This record gives sequence, structure tokens and C-alpha cells, in this order.
Amino acid sequence: MTTLDVPGAKLYYQTDGHGPFLLAIGSPMDSTGFAPLAQAMAGEYTVVTYDPRGLGHSTREDADADITPELQADDVHRIVEALGGGPVDFFGSSGGAVVGLALIAAHPHDVRNFVGHEPPVIELLPDNDEQRQAIQDIYDTYRTAGSQAAMFQFMKHIGVLGDGAAPAWEPTPEQLERMDAANEVFFGHLIRQTTAFLPDMQALRAAPTRIVIGVGEASQGQLAHRTGLAFAEAFGAPVIEFPGDHGGFMNAEPFSRVLKRVLVEME
Repeated sequence: MTTLDVPGAKLYYQTDGHGPFLLAIGSPMDSTGFAPLAQAMAGEYTVVTYDPRGLGHSTREDADADITPELQADDVHRIVEALGGGPVDFFGSSGGAVVGLALIAAHPHDVRNFVGHEPPVIELLPDNDEQRQAIQDIYDTYRTAGSQAAMFQFMKHIGVLGDGAAPAWEPTPEQLERMDAANEVFFGHLIRQTTAFLPDMQALRAAPTRIVIGVGEASQGQLAHRTGLAFAEAFGAPVIEFPGDHGGFMNAEPFSRVLKRVLVEME
């Protein structure tokens, strides 16, 4: 477990296992959400997880500043440098996949193999105007009614509410406590910035990084599944179906088997 001083923040990150470096990155998901996956991958990889600035054990100097994918990518780049430099393998989930795309564009030699699981790049959708307005509505709900009301609206919009308006997956109490704190950062300073990100296709194609996109076998029709496919089509990336839904990596054993196979095939 290590902390790293970066401009405007102090980042917490940890490494588990042995072998080549594999970053498991989320946003707003912190390191605790990837603990089962890290354990499942640790026999073949040194898995690096971290808490994004302002989340979990990581701090930031300006609590009122917005957090862009480019800023988070710079943070991750500094972690890669602290590890001895790239290239590393990178598994990014949701907003973490967006951060990975920003990192590859800015620092193309940091990442060797990139697996982006359902990146929410709504600007690539044909109904991007509608999606952009929906995100703004969620932000407005946060400002007027708080993070719990915004979370319900958000989960309903992205399609992960099950029957009876219950989440399709339930966090543990410890995860819920951390999520409550994270949601203040997410809705206040991350959601609009992450979903407004437009991948730099020219920079991504020029990079030596091998890129594949993951989608959940149980998330068909959900917003992040749609955006994952939209990026894959626009970029020409292979699409790999993973077990579970948008949070499928939390069921680490079946998910890790597919991730290991994909990473080996990318070599």
C-alpha cells in the first residue's frame, strides 16, 4: 500500500501478486471494488488498484474542482511512472475505461494491452443529445435533492434497476459506506465530465496499444453496453463478451478467467 503525491492530490494505490503489471482502474469505483478481481488475477499478474483523487483514501486539495478523464489519466500516468514506467496492461471498467482511453491518447507508451469494459462514451451514440440532457437532469437532481435521489435516477437511466426498483447487484455495507462518500464526488464533479469525453480516435489509432472492448453478457440494452459497442464500431476494436453485467468483475472467478484469456490472446 503506497501513497503518491501528484499535483493537487495524494493518491493511494496498492499492488497484489506477481508477474507483469496489470492496472485495474475504475471511476468512481475505488480499489476496494477490485479486490476480488485482483486476488483472482494475482497468480499471473501484479495487479495495481488505486483510489481516484478525492475518493477512498486518496485526497485532493480543491474539493470544489471538477475531475476530468484527462486529469485522472495524468494521475494514473504518474502511478505508472512510480512503478518503473510502462508499458503495462490495463483493465478499465466504466469510467475507468474512459480514463484508460485518455491515458493512451496522452501517453501512448504507457499501455501495452487495454481492455475497456463498457466505457460510457455517450457522445458516440446517435442519441447523444438525449443522453447528454439525461445526465444533466441527473446532475440537477443531485443539486436539488441530494445524491441518493440522483443515484436512483442514474441507475434507472443506465438500465441497472431490477424488478421492483431494486439494484441488479447489491454492494456490501462497507462498499455502501464508501459509495455514499464517493457519490458526492461522482455526481458533483465526475459524471458530466466523464460522459462528455470524446475519444481521440486519431491518437488512439497512432498508439502502439492493443485495444479491445468488453461488454457484459447480461447488460444487453443497457446504456454502457450500447456505448461500448459504439466505441468498438467507431474504432474498429474487437468486442469480447464477459460474464455478468456492468459490474460483472465483482463476480471475480468467472470474470477473471475470461480476462486472463483475452490478455494472453492479445500478446
